[in-house]
Amino acid sequence: MSTQSAVHANVPEGGSYPRKRIIDHNDAYLYALRVAYLAYLLQPRAKRTQYVPAPQAPLQRSSTSINDLVKDFTLMRDSKSTRFPHSFMAELERRLTGVLMGKEKRPEYNDAAVKRSFAAFLNAFSEPSFKKRMEKDRRVEDLVLIFFSNATKELQKGKAPGDDAWKLLVDRHLALFVRLVSLVLKDRDWARDRPELSTRLTTLENKLLSNDQDLSSRNASGGGTTIEVVTPLSYDVKDMPLVQVVGRIFGLRNGVMQTDIDKHREVWTEKAALQDLKTYQAHLNLVSNRTLQSDDFDLDEAYDQWKKEEVHDISQMMLAIMQANPELAKSTTNHLPQFNTQMSNSRNSEPSQRGSLQRTDSNQASYAVAQPVDTTAYHSDRPASEPDNDDVFMFMPSDPRGFYRFILVQALTKDMHDQRMLPSEPANDTPAVDLFTKQSLELLNEICLRWRIPHASRTVIFLDVISEKFVDQEISLDTLDATFTFIKEPLPEKSKGSALVTCTLQHYEKWPLADTALYKRILATLHMALLRELFETLQHCYEPKPPSVGPHMYVLENHIYKDTRFSESSGKLDEYRNQLNEGLRSKAYDTYREFLMKEVPNDQHAWEFIHVINLGQAVLSLVQRTQKRYRKSPEIIGVNPLTALVETILPLYAQDAQGIIERVLILSKEKNEELPVEDGFILYGELVEIRRIYSELLPNEPFAFHIEDLLAHFVWRWIRTTEESITGWVDQAIKQDTFSVRSEKGQIPTEDQRHSVSVIDLFSSFNQTIDRIVQLNWDDDLQYAKFVTALAKVVGQGVSRYCEVVEQRFAKEMDRLSPEQEAAKNKSTQEKWISMAKDAWSSKEKVEPFQFYPESFVKLNNIDFATNQLDKLEHEVNVDACAAVIQRNAPPVTQRQRKVTNYVFTIKIVEGEDLKACDVGGYSDPYVVLGDEYQKRLAKTRIVYRNLNPRWDETVDITTQGPLNIIATVWDWDPVGDHDCVGRASLKLDPSHFGDFLPREYWLDLDTQGRILLRVSMEGERDDIQFYFGKAFRTLKRTERDMTRKITDKLSAYIDHCLSRRTLRSLLSKGMNLANISNNLSSVSSYFNRIKPSQTIQQPPSEAEIANALKPLFAYFDDNFAIMNQTLTNSSMIMVMTRLWKEVLSTIESLLVPPLSDKPSQQRQLSQQEMDIVFKWLQYLFDFFHAVDEETGEPNGVPLDVLRSPKYFDLTSLNFFYFDSTESLIRTSERMASATAARQQTQRNRLSAPSSFSSPALGGAGGIIGLPAATRRSKSIMLSRNLGTMKKVKEEKWKEAQAEPNDDMILRILRMRPEAERYLKDRSRQKERLAAAAAAEMIVRQSLLAGGGRMAGSLPRR
Repeated sequence: MSTQSAVHANVPEGGSYPRKRIIDHNDAYLYALRVAYLAYLLQPRAKRTQYVPAPQAPLQRSSTSINDLVKDFTLMRDSKSTRFPHSFMAELERRLTGVLMGKEKRPEYNDAAVKRSFAAFLNAFSEPSFKKRMEKDRRVEDLVLIFFSNATKELQKGKAPGDDAWKLLVDRHLALFVRLVSLVLKDRDWARDRPELSTRLTTLENKLLSNDQDLSSRNASGGGTTIEVVTPLSYDVKDMPLVQVVGRIFGLRNGVMQTDIDKHREVWTEKAALQDLKTYQAHLNLVSNRTLQSDDFDLDEAYDQWKKEEVHDISQMMLAIMQANPELAKSTTNHLPQFNTQMSNSRNSEPSQRGSLQRTDSNQASYAVAQPVDTTAYHSDRPASEPDNDDVFMFMPSDPRGFYRFILVQALTKDMHDQRMLPSEPANDTPAVDLFTKQSLELLNEICLRWRIPHASRTVIFLDVISEKFVDQEISLDTLDATFTFIKEPLPEKSKGSALVTCTLQHYEKWPLADTALYKRILATLHMALLRELFETLQHCYEPKPPSVGPHMYVLENHIYKDTRFSESSGKLDEYRNQLNEGLRSKAYDTYREFLMKEVPNDQHAWEFIHVINLGQAVLSLVQRTQKRYRKSPEIIGVNPLTALVETILPLYAQDAQGIIERVLILSKEKNEELPVEDGFILYGELVEIRRIYSELLPNEPFAFHIEDLLAHFVWRWIRTTEESITGWVDQAIKQDTFSVRSEKGQIPTEDQRHSVSVIDLFSSFNQTIDRIVQLNWDDDLQYAKFVTALAKVVGQGVSRYCEVVEQRFAKEMDRLSPEQEAAKNKSTQEKWISMAKDAWSSKEKVEPFQFYPESFVKLNNIDFATNQLDKLEHEVNVDACAAVIQRNAPPVTQRQRKVTNYVFTIKIVEGEDLKACDVGGYSDPYVVLGDEYQKRLAKTRIVYRNLNPRWDETVDITTQGPLNIIATVWDWDPVGDHDCVGRASLKLDPSHFGDFLPREYWLDLDTQGRILLRVSMEGERDDIQFYFGKAFRTLKRTERDMTRKITDKLSAYIDHCLSRRTLRSLLSKGMNLANISNNLSSVSSYFNRIKPSQTIQQPPSEAEIANALKPLFAYFDDNFAIMNQTLTNSSMIMVMTRLWKEVLSTIESLLVPPLSDKPSQQRQLSQQEMDIVFKWLQYLFDFFHAVDEETGEPNGVPLDVLRSPKYFDLTSLNFFYFDSTESLIRTSERMASATAARQQTQRNRLSAPSSFSSPALGGAGGIIGLPAATRRSKSIMLSRNLGTMKKVKEEKWKEAQAEPNDDMILRILRMRPEAERYLKDRSRQKERLAAAAAAEMIVRQSLLAGGGRMAGSLPRR
């Protein structure tokens, strides 16, 4: 055979292996063929059962010929019942094919000779002409004759002329064919319609089987015996599986291999194989270079173990040859090993010990030997010497490793390209190797066994071939991984002797040195190849669907780096990392340039924010995709693809984004066009997200520009737009509101349904406005605090507008005329005067209940709801934190420019005293109007009916930029005609006089008679979030108080009517005259009574009479409360009741004492009985307003802490002083005044500014200089910035009132004592002097403050 190619077997240096040898293709083929042929010779001989019949007379046929046998068919009538059906031919062909393929279940059809006869008939049956004729005639005898003819021809092939035994087989096979025809008819249920045909077929089958021993008479007594005989070898390549594998690997046909086998048949014998083993054994004993030596191992123990196993395996192989050919044992020695017949005959036998060999094919074991066996007698008797030529062995080449590697490459190449062959399957516990077919593995295992290839060499050579294929890209990475896994997995003990690769990696110290060196070189080669592939793979890591690096890293980490025999210099690996990092950065730059070209136009005039956004989204998507992809394994060979990406493209994007944005803004300014605010917000969101990722991934590298500074003007534009629209929002919300509860008609509204939609819409707008800024997640705290501060100002403007409009509508509803007033309005002037005269003459004081509108109560509910919502908003915005941020970033106090352009004056119109009477009854109905010097109305109080000493307690804010003159005009309300002027007074509001920002009180003398008390304070209107929220809160609370007062004013007239001195006189006038009771006494007694002066003893009213006096008031309250309760919320209801309770306390106070003043009063002091009645009334009213449930004991009215107000305690303590003498009262007043002065001096020494002074000024000079108020200001804007601060201030005020008692009540009692007039004037002058001294001291202290100004030092902050 000619040699077409040759390859170099790569063998490591060292050891006894040749370094390089050219392997001839033909030599490799011939040695492989020898091994395959030897396997055929040594395979277990198949045995078959042979029947030996008893001697009998010559066989005689029942019919002389086949024509006689089918004669019965020809005599049948030509009818339907004698012909087979039309579909019979197809069914018969299917059954015949099943016989040939072994699918027929009946055992008689599985004989090879039967299949040959049936195959010969099927060839004739398949001819189209025959089929056509049979479809036409459909006669059974035609089929029988054709089968007989073809079976006769097939069975007489190769028989001697005198041998007639085959003729019986013809009858047997024909009978089986007739039986198959009958089975077809029965299985398809055709026999039922053709009984005559079935009967004739059965008769013919019986005739044919009359002389058949196997089918008819095998079980008959005396019929012969059966024996087992060995099937002789055919020496046909078709019967040699491994030889056919060699032909497939080397691309040769069976004929060529048959020629080579026939040519060398005489020398390729079992005897030659046995002689090879003896020769190898001799070289092994002599430590020849034909085998491995101790120098080929690192350890002597490894060599000894290898040699021991080799001696054992050679002995077993020699014994196996002699088992296959026992004649060799006879010619060698008489000391034969004991054969294990059971093992030799068993197809699935297993060795009992580890050292036994078992060569397996697809079906059965080829040889097996029982242990232990003595094989020392089969060693060569003659001394072995070193051969002079290479042809020492018949079956083993001179370079087994080189030839084995050559054949391995050939087999692997052929199997990888042969798609028709099935992949190998796992046999028992042996894992499958998909690179080779099962047949190739059997050949390779046989070669390793015959050529004594060590297990380590098998592994290393196999891995070397795989490495070469991988480097040449002929196999995939998965195949390489599977190869490493395969060679690492341990095999069962029974498979180790013949496996192509066994798990020897764990014991590499026992390897030959040449295998160890080759294995290291293989690892190094694979390492470089894997790194190259990894580099190429990572060049695609930024693509949308990049290839995975997981398989490469898995192989590197699990099969290369974990192997202790692998070593790589750190310098080379560092160089690779640098190259990989540079490659990734270059790829990232190219990817970013592609994004830039795709998303951003070349023309700068076409640039828009959307281009920056799209570019950022592309960059962000790439970063997030890369981050997610490498989340579990961020570093690959010490290189982080994400880091390389972000360090490259994020700085590039930041620079380009800044340039594009700035250019867009410049172009917009040049075109005088405003960019949409929403575009700026969307751009900011995208940039912030990119900056967040930038900061996370590049913490030490700052972002290219400050996004907030570049885009802050979009937020300010949005805030200005909101400020311009807020008034329209409020007006539109109010316009669309009907101010009705939001419950279904006929249903009682819940607490959440008692306010209308306008306030909901208003705060929904506020929340959306603030949420829009919050959702931006603005990353500059100072700018964010300024944004929220500006929005707080907008919210305050909206709240102020809402309160203004709602209060105007509320006042209009509350100030409407009653039906009687409407009727009186239509009367003439003369009729009005006559009616008033009649009322005055008859002292008519009829009080009609006021009919409240539900809409009015809903408005009050809205204000209460707005207060709570504003408080919630204040907490959500975190006002204090925003103020702290601004304060922290403000310049030092000494560098601030204290420039306040607006000033807020808070003016409280407290009370009036000794006003002029303008009505016929000697009273007035006064109210105050504040106006400026240009006659512009600034504020108007409510009307206090029938009172010359009214108390309004109403507050108004006036904003000014400089000094302002205000004029206070007191008017008398008159239902008939014009209102009368009671008097006027003026006051100049100069900010320079209020630099200390403390409240002051002014008694302003009217130009006619009497005076009024104003309490004035000032605050600088600042750009401060706490200020804006405080101003909004104070606006809401004032609106709430004013609306509540308007409600209670409608009830106060009846309160005054029921709790009056007239009611007291009425109760006391019901006493009985005791003289009228003695009319029935004796005349003597009557006489003496007549001559005595008449005495009238006043009996005090009973508890029931005192309580009954309040029943009309309680009924009046209940009726009004029932109306209110239908609409007002619980909190609003408590607020109204609380205000009414204050009205009650003020009315009772006016019964007991006159107002505070330095002038004597004309009011008469009550008697003890009157005093007792008043205090019982107070207790009844206290219980009524507390409203304790009789069943549960739970209070439903005003809480106790509200009922027990400072004024309530002042009234209850009045009993201790009310009836004391004037001298005692004066001494007590002087003692209290001294204690108060000492306490104030202590506070002035401790504080930088006084927090409280004495009681309110009693007039005189105080009205000229404007004395500071006695207490510190508790209702400033900064102390009203939320509900918590207001509640805290109120609690402190009550504690202060209880902890620091004053002598105000004593001074009011002394006003009813004419003898105390001088003391009152002296006490007034003393207070004025103390107040003036405190004010002067305060001014001195304020002037000592350095730079920061009084405002910064005096305004409290949280």
